[in-house]
Amino acid sequence: MMTLPTLRTLPSPQLPRRRPLRRLASYGAASLSLWALLSNPAAAADPLRVCFLYSNPIGESGWTYQHELARKELVAAMGDKITTKFVENIPEGPDAERVIRNFVQDGCKLIFTPSFGFMEPTLKVARTAPKVMFMNGSGYKTAANVGVYNARYYEGRYLEGVIAGHMSKNGVVGYVGAFPIPEVLQGVNAFTLGMRSVNPKAQLRLIWVNAWYDPGKERDAASALLKLGVDTLAYATSGVSIVTTGEEKGVYTLGYYSDMSKFGPKTNLTSIVQSWGSFYIKTVQDALAGQWKPESVLGGLKEGMIKLAPLNAAIPADVKDKVAKITDDIAQGTLKPFAGPITDQQGVVRVPAGQTISANDLANMNYLVQGVEGLLPKN
Repeated sequence: MMTLPTLRTLPSPQLPRRRPLRRLASYGAASLSLWALLSNPAAAADPLRVCFLYSNPIGESGWTYQHELARKELVAAMGDKITTKFVENIPEGPDAERVIRNFVQDGCKLIFTPSFGFMEPTLKVARTAPKVMFMNGSGYKTAANVGVYNARYYEGRYLEGVIAGHMSKNGVVGYVGAFPIPEVLQGVNAFTLGMRSVNPKAQLRLIWVNAWYDPGKERDAASALLKLGVDTLAYATSGVSIVTTGEEKGVYTLGYYSDMSKFGPKTNLTSIVQSWGSFYIKTVQDALAGQWKPESVLGGLKEGMIKLAPLNAAIPADVKDKVAKITDDIAQGTLKPFAGPITDQQGVVRVPAGQTISANDLANMNYLVQGVEGLLPKN
């Protein structure tokens, strides 16, 4: 049975109307209305209509859940200056283009499309709506009215790898990959580099599910990795199946997107938590002030776009202290997760010793580093 997308319109609360004056003296109603607009121009402006397109159901955790939390934070901060609308559970492709066009027809003036697969539909619609502002999350293509935003998730992945390197007893960690795009490859590789900074012989066993959200595939992949001998699980998908599987089997997990501790109170060591509220608020403020620009926004630990959830009590105190130090070093720029030497699976040196990966090579990452057992899917 096909799941229909959910459409909700959430108007901001309206200010109470003033009671009409009993006497207008010598002024007519039209003059009074003009005086009110001139004396309070803000009241004359219509609220900015801000719209969000989500690729997955909102649920209780994950990528979409974090963006929905941020939308609610935006509404609370901006009050009656804006109204918002969102549509959830829209697959990447023609349906996305249709919904974005509907947003434009509905009067949306600022449209957020947080998914890599929404990039092309966003650009296509933007060309037909030059007065509408668009921001695509995790894409890389900009236009005159299209900006992009993303985070350095790999900073958190490196930290999780350090934790895994300390906590894995046999040095074999399982990883469930979503799609082999640069963002995900950055995460896999940074995790492996962090893990091997602790245990140079550690191995990461990788399985691809080719889905951002598919609880069945995620659970099956976790089970398959456990049969391959891993004793710790990490992932790049958006469901809770991997964490709940770890809790059932007594296997450590390292979460993503949201704080996953409630799904694995005993075994979830920590999670990389995404925080988009401040970014959405600033973007809307810029739009209201006429200062919005189609920029490429990138944040990380330093900017607060990502952070680690509280560490599980199972992690020793000295490891917690080490993770806190590395977190600060990454935020301050004194530790670079992709500092050389870095060698790929085929033995090719990708980043020489004494160098740090270039921004272009990072954005176009298309390889797996040594220490990863698994292949890139063929096109």
